[in-house]
Amino acid sequence: MVVAALARKLFGSLNDRRIKAYQPQVEKINALEAELEKLSDSEIKARTFNFRAQIAEGAKLKDLLVPAFATVREASKRTLGQRHFDVQLIGGMVLNDNAIAEMRTGEGKTLAATLAVYLNSLEGKGVHVVTVNDYLAQRDAAWMGQVYEFLGLSVGTIVHNMSDEQRAAAYGADVTYGTNNEFGFDYLRDNMKHTRAQMVQRGHNFAIVDEVDSILIDEARTPLIISGPAEDRSEHYIAMDKYMVHVEDADFELDEKTRAATFTDEGLEKFEEILREDGMIKGGNLFDAENVSIVHHLNNALRAHKIFTRDKDYIVKDNQVVIIDEF
Repeated sequence: MVVAALARKLFGSLNDRRIKAYQPQVEKINALEAELEKLSDSEIKARTFNFRAQIAEGAKLKDLLVPAFATVREASKRTLGQRHFDVQLIGGMVLNDNAIAEMRTGEGKTLAATLAVYLNSLEGKGVHVVTVNDYLAQRDAAWMGQVYEFLGLSVGTIVHNMSDEQRAAAYGADVTYGTNNEFGFDYLRDNMKHTRAQMVQRGHNFAIVDEVDSILIDEARTPLIISGPAEDRSEHYIAMDKYMVHVEDADFELDEKTRAATFTDEGLEKFEEILREDGMIKGGNLFDAENVSIVHHLNNALRAHKIFTRDKDYIVKDNQVVIIDEF
């Protein structure tokens, strides 16, 4: 402990050394400030076009970080009357390095995020800014959007009750603001679409997460589930349930950590033969297209018997299954 404390005193903590490593870039950004102040609004805006042209010719984002950050700072001064301080420049670089930037109240994390957002938007693949509620998404899009639009970027916002057409337009913008729930549910709904043209999201290039502890820890406890009316196929569950008496330990593998139960190859062969004898299988084997529903209900029956426990994971109330929230 004494040696570790002495080492930290002499060399600083790992975090201190990492922050110190950003200082040369901060100084380079600061050195460009006087030069950019002399440019007209149209010349500042044209820098976005020039950056994108350089990327098209093979330039990497890391090569453009210094001039891009300096450009955002100047745009912010002209639109918001706010200048990025050194601590905000460092915060922007941390975010650009796909790391968590912990900033104290008053250090301007919202303004700091504009640096990494702008830089990563230059590739033309879109950047998502994830907030905790619709109000903040709309507020920050309108507030910081002044900087982006001054620089020639488009800004979109995803909020509740938008149509697919509106969502697709918002995702098509260079910068898209929204909540974690909206982004998450749009992703789930897109995976239920039949064609690419029906999807609203265009990809997942780069995202900034505001209030990361709330979104990635607190909110992560709440699953995103899409449900809706479905055809009642209770008879299939009842039919597969009766086959569970044949399940032996060698027939399946259990992963308690992920709460998954899957049949082994031997188990599948065994149940394929049993189901064939009972006339439950159509075609040649269990995995033919016409047997998809059988496989689905068989796997669910296995999970129900080996993963879930009544009155612990669920209760039966009024002849309905009610999931117990473990949190």
